[in-house]
Amino acid sequence: MKRMLCVGLVILIISGFSALFAAEEGLMADMVLLNGKIFTVNKAQPWAQAVAVRDGKFVAVGKDEEVRKLIGKKTEVVDLKGKLALPGFNDAHLHFTNGGLYLLGIDLRPARDEKEFARILKEYICKVPEGEWVTGGNWDHENWPSKKHPHRELIDAITPDHPVMLSRLDGHMALANSLALKLAGIGRDTPDPQGGEIVKDERTGEPTGILLDTAMRMVDQVIPPLTRAQRERAIRAAMRHAQELGVTSVQDNSSAEDLAIYQELYRKGELGVRVSAWRSIDFTDDFRRIGITAPHGDAFLRLGTVKVFTDGSMGAGTALFFAPYADDPTTSGLPIHTQDELAALVLNADKAGLQVAAHAIGDRANAWILDAFAKARAANGPRDSRHRVEHSQVVRPADLKRFAELGVIASVQPSHCIDDMRWAEKRIGKRVDDSYRWRSFLEAGVQVAFGTDWDVEPLDPRLGLYAAVTRELPTGGPAGGWHPGEKITLEQAIEAYTLGSAYAEFQEDTKGSIEIGKLADMAVMEKDLFVIAKKDILTAPVAMTILGGKIVFQK
Repeated sequence: MKRMLCVGLVILIISGFSALFAAEEGLMADMVLLNGKIFTVNKAQPWAQAVAVRDGKFVAVGKDEEVRKLIGKKTEVVDLKGKLALPGFNDAHLHFTNGGLYLLGIDLRPARDEKEFARILKEYICKVPEGEWVTGGNWDHENWPSKKHPHRELIDAITPDHPVMLSRLDGHMALANSLALKLAGIGRDTPDPQGGEIVKDERTGEPTGILLDTAMRMVDQVIPPLTRAQRERAIRAAMRHAQELGVTSVQDNSSAEDLAIYQELYRKGELGVRVSAWRSIDFTDDFRRIGITAPHGDAFLRLGTVKVFTDGSMGAGTALFFAPYADDPTTSGLPIHTQDELAALVLNADKAGLQVAAHAIGDRANAWILDAFAKARAANGPRDSRHRVEHSQVVRPADLKRFAELGVIASVQPSHCIDDMRWAEKRIGKRVDDSYRWRSFLEAGVQVAFGTDWDVEPLDPRLGLYAAVTRELPTGGPAGGWHPGEKITLEQAIEAYTLGSAYAEFQEDTKGSIEIGKLADMAVMEKDLFVIAKKDILTAPVAMTILGGKIVFQK
């Protein structure tokens, strides 16, 4: 009997120790990263050497000796070997499926003149089945010596059996060939739609093939929609590309088809980035009926933001200004909606509890949308709406203050500046003094979020960081930067690309900085961006991307 009691006691003791060890192991980290230079974007603890992750979140941020205590038998240990680690980049404005299609399709961005444009198209056409539409492109006539818009005659001879509509890189201008115009029913007598223009030859009155803003929709309507398989292929390509660049979150101009694919990928555990999926402001009443307000969803897939266009783009000459263009005094741009229509749309969305993301480029467009936000607040009452202006490119000094007073977010894309600065002054004259005002926004107390507008610009965050801190061309110059007073520090630029973008989607408490309790999303750089030459930021490799404590890319 005594022997049985002794054996039982031994078993009980052993079981107790096993339970204790199991409990202790349960407190250990799933992943530990050591020996790094970690910029946390947490002002209370800007720098760290190591982090520990459990259940997809940071559980320790500090020195190696502190974090080592959380290493257990099953902990994945990563030696950063002194590399710089940052919160995962969050692109606050892009077109994700279009970006994937750009990766898979025709690329006219490299064309440096009309002849090269035609050559690239001709080579691409040879691979496309007869009768199939050709879209995409991302051409930029400002890179050409002539600076002239292309004409349909440039491409008609090489595309007799393919309807073609090729977008300018800003997405506000496109070139259609004669076959595409015919299929869309566009001819010399076709009137311009509201918010757009069918450019016509001054001599013959015939369409040149150039379509501006809403005029492009006339051709879009006759282009066969992408199949689900084509969309999914593009989204998967975009996810891979994002992971390679350290981008862990995206805020996407989504279609219903895109959202369905995101949901399916999420259910399968295959959604490789966190997505805030926007819809058109036309869906406001649909959201109200089913009770969706901003923010709605979880850390991987969210809804609640609706997009509205106020104007077009400077490159297309359709951005809306108070005064005429310097290089074309016959126009001040094109409003997509009348001012009253815009105010009504915003009022309705705000009343429904949604966040409005409003595209606005010109000074008048920015003023109009701020007026609309102010009217919505007066009518519906103040709330944490976090309405945002996408691009916010040309903003008068008085309107800077209104951004701050209304709590409106400036969602900007720094790479637009170093692209547009080549021709902006020619287009709008002295108004460039009020353009791309990143430091002015910050000094005025405005919340700033960084993105790329991919596929208009490359998805690469390094280009945005470089643009923000130098305001120089990637090849260098102008010396000291274009309007250098608007340059910001690298710390500020990284914060705008991480915590600023998280704030713009109501998630600053869950991601955007490396802090205990936040999502373990990180980008590890091969080189220290804080010590290398500014031009080397452009090519500093991403060594590793971590999403929710899991390595999703490793160089």
